[in-house]
Amino acid sequence: MNKRKSGILLHITSLPGKEGIGTLGAEAVKFVDFLKETGQKIWQILPLGPVGYGNSPYQCYSAFAGNPLLIDLQVLSQEGLIPNEDLAAVPRFPAKEVSFDKVERWKMPLLRKAFQVFRDRNFERYRDEYGRFLDEHNWWLGDYALFMAAKQHFNNDDWHLWPRPVKFREEAGLNDLKQELAEEIEFRKFLQFVFFRQWHALKAYANDNGVEILGDVPLYVSGDSADVWANTDIFVLDENLQPTEVGGVPPDYFSETGQLWGNPVFDWERLQKRGYDWWAARLHFNLRMFNLVRIDHFRGLESFWSVPAGEQTAINGEWIPAHGHNLLSLIKSHLGKLLFIAEDLGIITPEVDKLREDFGLPGMKVLQFAFTTDAENKDLPHNYGKNFVVYTGTHDNNTTLGWLNALEGEEKRCVKQYLKGEGKEALAELLEMALASVARTAVVPMQDVLELGEEARMNTPGTPSGNWAWRFRWSDLKTHQRRLLKSLIEKYNR
Repeated sequence: MNKRKSGILLHITSLPGKEGIGTLGAEAVKFVDFLKETGQKIWQILPLGPVGYGNSPYQCYSAFAGNPLLIDLQVLSQEGLIPNEDLAAVPRFPAKEVSFDKVERWKMPLLRKAFQVFRDRNFERYRDEYGRFLDEHNWWLGDYALFMAAKQHFNNDDWHLWPRPVKFREEAGLNDLKQELAEEIEFRKFLQFVFFRQWHALKAYANDNGVEILGDVPLYVSGDSADVWANTDIFVLDENLQPTEVGGVPPDYFSETGQLWGNPVFDWERLQKRGYDWWAARLHFNLRMFNLVRIDHFRGLESFWSVPAGEQTAINGEWIPAHGHNLLSLIKSHLGKLLFIAEDLGIITPEVDKLREDFGLPGMKVLQFAFTTDAENKDLPHNYGKNFVVYTGTHDNNTTLGWLNALEGEEKRCVKQYLKGEGKEALAELLEMALASVARTAVVPMQDVLELGEEARMNTPGTPSGNWAWRFRWSDLKTHQRRLLKSLIEKYNR
């Protein structure tokens, strides 16, 4: 990561297309072509897992599985798994946002059809590949497929509400369920096979065209996930397998009461006794999935904000030490070089900075945070060094134009010290400020390239609904926006 480079932040769900949600098919390939054309070297995405309540990619049913809704049906049709006529009458989906429930109601029956064709016709071209996939991934895939099959069988209830033999993973109870749900378990494995097949084809295309994929690993996993159900010993749970402590962050820039995520926290002492095997497997897995990996909430690897379960806000918590140094040392001993980016936003202590610096990991700088104080603000480009990734904003921020339009008071006055224009002119200046900075890597959300306002915001932290749905259309992308992006890349040697 020593060369200067830049990239675009756009989640797969936000891609255009006819399937109501961005997929891993032709539109993703077209986006890689756009990145190459404008000189971008990085495509940053959000976590790819199967989303649960609220459709957040940071609250998934698995830390390893892929979201079946991202599978491209056109590709399956071309491969003979879905009849062409089944795709002739696609429902009318909104073009500017994902209607997750509507997409799922339409797409899952077609994926089940594809599974039936796959199974009944015994597709020779897949046989060896499918066998290899099952062998390679069974260390997580078996538990995940059983978890999803059981979840459907038990009316989508949280696993804490399942019958005791299944909840506590008693051998007899699991064996009975595996027999009863054998076909559904196989269907869930098939979905993962198809997802990873399409994902690795897309990643290979991106890499062949000089574009690296920057993936994202949330620190925590969802409480209602295969990960917790299959590994209860590495989380802080009571005798009934309910969390006694949950994760979040104390009051900060985003929220006066902090953020209460509700995820179970890790038992780092137990992880140490297991040789950090689960975490090591997770990081190795993601480094195979992506070229680079952003560790979300990196400060939680040094110490984490632990809130008693049942609290209504994140105010009443405490910092508990984690074992990030041991974990990263282990991974470094395996790989030599760590291709991680540390999301070090929020309350960052000297200990967190030291952990990041000990392993030479780039941190993050966000221009939307740069004008809240004075000329000494750590997010202003004149105050930081090369080993950072600079962003105009992140998926948790307003779009930069939306942010500029909402500025007031001291922050607005501070912005005017640095930017001459207003509105879209100021946005162009901020894009240039990011790309001109000494940070080795600059990443710009696609919304900022498209000069979109608050209506295109991806997520508002602390709000449980109405997030993650934004999509763009190719008609949103204007010739002058392409030209500006390309010219800035050339001008600032990225």
